[in-house]
Formats: sequence, structure tokens, C-alpha cells
Amino acid sequence: MTVSPEYGKTIGWQFVAGRDFSRNFASDSVALVVNEAAVKFIGIQEPVGKTIRWYGKPFQIVGVIEDMVMSSPFEPVNPTVFFLRGPINWINIKIKPNVAAADALPKIEAVFKKVIPSIPFDYDFVNQEYATKFAAEEWIGKLAGIFAGLTIFISCLGLFGLASFMAEQRTKEIGVRKVLGASVFNLWHLLSKDFVLLVILALVIASPTAWFFLNDWLQKYNYHTEIGWWTFAVAGAGALLITLLTVSYQSVKAALVNPMKSLRSE
Repeated sequence: MTVSPEYGKTIGWQFVAGRDFSRNFASDSVALVVNEAAVKFIGIQEPVGKTIRWYGKPFQIVGVIEDMVMSSPFEPVNPTVFFLRGPINWINIKIKPNVAAADALPKIEAVFKKVIPSIPFDYDFVNQEYATKFAAEEWIGKLAGIFAGLTIFISCLGLFGLASFMAEQRTKEIGVRKVLGASVFNLWHLLSKDFVLLVILALVIASPTAWFFLNDWLQKYNYHTEIGWWTFAVAGAGALLITLLTVSYQSVKAALVNPMKSLRSE
């Protein structure tokens, strides 16, 4: 890849060894900066200072930079060699953080048209171009969030109905227990524990299954996060909390009913 001496500073190269190009060194016209993937591909130790012959001409490696994603974020980093000779088809411009793009673009365009009047001023923003590469993943994430929300809502409706049915079926039992001295907390615990046990059983079954499929999906990407145990811990805690909040309304409501109403026919 052909670059200018200011390219590395503009995009923020991180050097592993050696130095950047400099206009102060005339010898840099035959110098190379390579990435870590190139060093690994070539298979040389301590590459800085080594000479590589390219089309019969000697070039010296002056620096090694960390690998950086330059094309597809879904593929491994290509071994890349940067040098100062050859045509340059792109101009990379870094705007100062305290300058708005809307203010900077007219000034950049004026200089561009002055220097290269025959070429139309066409530009792209790096962050926007890079974001388009993840459009499909963002869409999948949004759909997953929507369907997860619907699933939780439907599950809560089912839990609410089941809790109402259970409380109705055990009205007399609750009344007897309350007459015998059971507190509201005891009755809430009695009605809620079965739901909690079911949720824990569901988590034991679902967590390994979810980990397997998610981990398999992530392996398709060269750069991906790791699924930590805390992900399932938080999800499990959230499921238990939602369950308890859903069930507690009916449980507490049944526990607060006057036992005289439920036992008057006995």
C-alpha cells in the first residue's frame, strides 16, 4: 500500500518496533513499514533493519506496526507492506476534535479544488463507512431484542395466569394456614417457591444450550467477544426477578385475603 509519511500519524499507527516514515530521511524512499501479519507471513526474526528485495530492488524495513483492520472486519488481517513509492488514490484527512465537520469540509473542498481542479470533491467519513459493515449484525441484534421482549411479555402473562389459578385453587388452604398463624411472608414463600424451582430448572437446561449455540455462532467471526459466566448469571437473576415480580402480586393478594371469606362455607 502506497502512503505518505504522514499517513501513520493520521490514522494512529501503533508501533511494535522501529519507527515511522519521515521526510527527514531521504533513504525512506526505499523504506518499508510492515504489520505483524506480514512479519509472521515472511517468517523473520527482528525484522527492523532487514532488507527485502521487491522486483529486484532492495527495500529496508524501518518499522513494524500492530495489525489493524483495513478492509473486512470479518476476515483475518492481511499481511501488509507500506511504502512511499507509487500512485496515491486516496487522501486521508483527520479533522481536529474541536472542529465541526460542517465547518471543516468547505475549507477542505476549497484547497482540494485549488490543488486538483480536474477531480470532483467526493468524500466519505470513516466511522460511517465502517458502521455499514455491521449493518446486518445490528439488524439481527434489534430483531433479537424485539423477539426477546415479546417472549418475556408472553411468559409473564402465562405466569400471571398460572399464579392466579394456583391461588384460586389453594384459597382454602391459605385460609387454614393463616388461621393457624402463617404470616404473609410464609404464604408468599409457599406460593412462589414452585415457580422459582421451575425457573431454576429451566435455567439449568437453557444455559448450556444457549452457550453452545452462541459460542458456535461467534466462532464464525475472527474478532469476537467471549461469553462469560456472568452473562448467564445476570440473565438467570433477571429471569428469577421477573418471575417473582409477576407471581408475587397474586401470592400477596391471596395471602392478604381475610380467612373468614375463604372458610365461611366450611
